[in-house]
Amino acid sequence: MNVIKKTIDLGDGRIVEIETGKLAKQADGSVVVKMGDTMLLATVVSSKEAKEGVDFLPLSVDYQEKYASTGRIPGGFLRREARLSDYEVLISRLVDRALRPLFPEDYHADTQVMISLISADKNIMPDCLAGLAASAAISVSDIPFNGPISEVRVAKIDGQLVINPTLSDLQKATLEFMVAGSATDIVMVEGEADEIAEAEMVEAITFAHEAIKIQVAVQVELAEEVGKTDKRIYSHEHSNLELKEVVFAATYAKAYAVAASASGKDDRSADFRQIREDFIASMGENPDPIQVGLAKKYFHDVQYDAVRNLVLNEGKRLDGRKTTEIRPIWSEVGYLPAAHGSAVFTRGETQSLTSVTLGSKTDEQMIDGAFINGYNKFLLHYNFPGFSTGEVRPNRGAGRREIGHGNLAMRSLKKVLPGLEQNPYTIRVVSDILESNGSSSMATVCAGALALMDAGIKLTAPVSGIAMGLITDEATGKYAILSDILGDEDHLGDMDFKVTGTEKGIVACQMDLKINGLSNEVLIKALDQAKEGRLHILNEMKKTIAAPREDYKPHAPRIVSITIDKEFIGAIIGPGGKIIQEMQRETGATIAIEEVDNKGIIEIFADNKAAIDAAVSRIRNIVAKPEVGETYEGKVKTIMPFGAFVEIMPGKDGLLHISEIDWKRYETMDGIFEVGEKVKVKLLEIDKQGKLKLSRKALMPRPPKPEAEVR
Repeated sequence: MNVIKKTIDLGDGRIVEIETGKLAKQADGSVVVKMGDTMLLATVVSSKEAKEGVDFLPLSVDYQEKYASTGRIPGGFLRREARLSDYEVLISRLVDRALRPLFPEDYHADTQVMISLISADKNIMPDCLAGLAASAAISVSDIPFNGPISEVRVAKIDGQLVINPTLSDLQKATLEFMVAGSATDIVMVEGEADEIAEAEMVEAITFAHEAIKIQVAVQVELAEEVGKTDKRIYSHEHSNLELKEVVFAATYAKAYAVAASASGKDDRSADFRQIREDFIASMGENPDPIQVGLAKKYFHDVQYDAVRNLVLNEGKRLDGRKTTEIRPIWSEVGYLPAAHGSAVFTRGETQSLTSVTLGSKTDEQMIDGAFINGYNKFLLHYNFPGFSTGEVRPNRGAGRREIGHGNLAMRSLKKVLPGLEQNPYTIRVVSDILESNGSSSMATVCAGALALMDAGIKLTAPVSGIAMGLITDEATGKYAILSDILGDEDHLGDMDFKVTGTEKGIVACQMDLKINGLSNEVLIKALDQAKEGRLHILNEMKKTIAAPREDYKPHAPRIVSITIDKEFIGAIIGPGGKIIQEMQRETGATIAIEEVDNKGIIEIFADNKAAIDAAVSRIRNIVAKPEVGETYEGKVKTIMPFGAFVEIMPGKDGLLHISEIDWKRYETMDGIFEVGEKVKVKLLEIDKQGKLKLSRKALMPRPPKPEAEVR
């Protein structure tokens, strides 16, 4: 073995180790990244040749956590790692988005990056090391790559910026961003914050980039020691420069005219397609399929240049808007009468129909991951059916795109949800995208905020979102920042920057860059322009609903929360759950109970007040403590020669001694009471053993003394 190891000092004594040459040596590249007891194995394999007809990079990135890494056995019937969880998919996407722009544009071989958590320190988060591990594995291979890159988490804790904070420290963070970049440029940002100012976000990104530069330099040294600085030679594309010139000469003016026509999405697509088909028809009756493929590729380049030049030279966009202009907006709440809350939000040709469902504790999502596990009471699901873009596409469930877009919207809305005292519900928000032409995830944020307010959820503030774009020309230095981008502007542009926030500041963001170099000047201008757009959208939303409704919908379920002493938890549950099941069956309410901070927290959930009142009454009877001097209506449970045991509360019996039944004297208990008979008694005493002493005669007037006794 030729084991090579490098270390990275995070600047506060914490060390990250990168090792190669020991594990997975048949992969094109493999490394183990270690920090504390957390270890990631990253491998990369790329086919030697590209498949025929492939004109893109078939890159797959999979991050998976091995349950053994945390000393756990997977749940489920098979008891083995299965499909990637949403959490693993999100980390896979973070790494993919950082790596993909750095591969050569003409490299089209199947490439697979796999990152496995093989050992875990419960306080060291592995996701902030995944991008570093993946890039290092590629760096020690012969796969062409314009990296290295690295990825770090930057957080502000107690007013200080920290790189890759511990899980415990992260709970106190006021901002948290995952930032990826190369030695010179930022390529990806994603995260959330507590309504921060734009300048604070730029400061955090700049701070993260300084740490990234150090990690990139170490990877360069590692590649040099391994001897993988020379990359494989490949040829994955045909070319015909003469044909390229012909395509440009024949189609550019026509494409520019279509781009400048300000026509709708479908008409514009049809017009571009017609120009391309007309050129292909001009190539003869039986053109070479390879040349046809090249003509299509070159026309895409024509379209790319035409759209960008229109923006840079004339300040005009595909739909005729100015660079700062937001598309027309309309919205409506309460559209779905049976839902607990609903909204339609439409911006241009992008539309979201969003619903809110309120549930109880039993509806919480159980998260059973190797590193992250527990329960989640706020869910947001984003659906993107084929018809939203006029396509025929089978419904295969949520893909990585849906999970990623939903997560961004979830982060945004989670930041403005009320605390547990004001919101005892489990909340599920579902955004169904009915039309899409740019930034459906931001439409989800807006529709989600409207639907939550319609449901009566007391948001701390309404939140809106906007997607920003960027068009640049390195040769001239010209650039244009675009507000509220279309789908084509996203595809043909250099940046997709989504920002969400309230009137006070930013709560979440997601940025992907396709170019080298984004100066702080441009970033600050983009953020300022995004703020103007966000506030405009927010004002439009407020025309529909400005604040949460005072109360929930009449048909929405109600939850009552009761806190009890820990000692009563068992009494409410009963042996084998008998008592709580009986209460649920007889009242129709759903009852959940858990221990928190040595207290019992009970949630009673029902769709009508009578059921809740009945359940509350029964629970209060169980947890009530007998008070000396109080009067109770009890039930005779058993009769003994010396008195009767009377149940004054569920599970609480006291002795009514024969001498305390009446002022007159009884010699025997025969015929005085029957089992089940109700009797009013007064609690006289609770002795040191907790036994209750009852009296009935104490509630009766004392009879006058006989005359003989008076004399």
